[in-house]
Amino acid sequence: MVNSTKKYKIFKKNIKYKINKILNINLIRNKNYNHLLRLAITKNLISISIRNRVTPCKNFNLKLLKYRRINPEYKNLKYKFILKNMKNINLKSFDLALIFNNLIFETGTANLIFIKNNKIFSPKKNFYKGITLKFINKKFKINYSDILLKNLKDYSEIILVGSGKGVVSVNSIQGEKWRRKSLKYFKILNNYYKKAVTKCPRYYS
Repeated sequence: MVNSTKKYKIFKKNIKYKINKILNINLIRNKNYNHLLRLAITKNLISISIRNRVTPCKNFNLKLLKYRRINPEYKNLKYKFILKNMKNINLKSFDLALIFNNLIFETGTANLIFIKNNKIFSPKKNFYKGITLKFINKKFKINYSDILLKNLKDYSEIILVGSGKGVVSVNSIQGEKWRRKSLKYFKILNNYYKKAVTKCPRYYS
């Protein structure tokens, strides 16, 4: 996020201090949170919000949305179109997969991982690499390449990874013939993720 403030020329030297101060004021110490924390920064404002985490169901699916984020490699607030479309879906059962020019990039809330021939793939550009994807890439080799919509049938698993949803196996894609063929890598990545998040230190400051 701090790097993104430099991109949009709103970076200030004391920005990290201000963020920590706001978090200290608004978060309850020693509380076990199972919520999503949203932190937004503009030229004149730093705001936070906390909302309940939605737990995805086991029969989780994707809907396709023809859209590519504006400056997707950076954190930004230019996602009104995505939010507008997400209002029409059940977030426990669905997410929106963003596609453009026959390429699939990410979802409205998470990164995407694809499994083919026991190898892990993810799109190589035009998406934001979240902290969960980067965390997984430290342990498991991710091959970054173009993921073509027409070639989805070649993948045995599609997995969402993100701080909001954790690790989620996709069962099917609405309007496409693709169906989940395995849960092998979902179980591997989910176990790795859960071990890490349960060891996280409680927030103190």
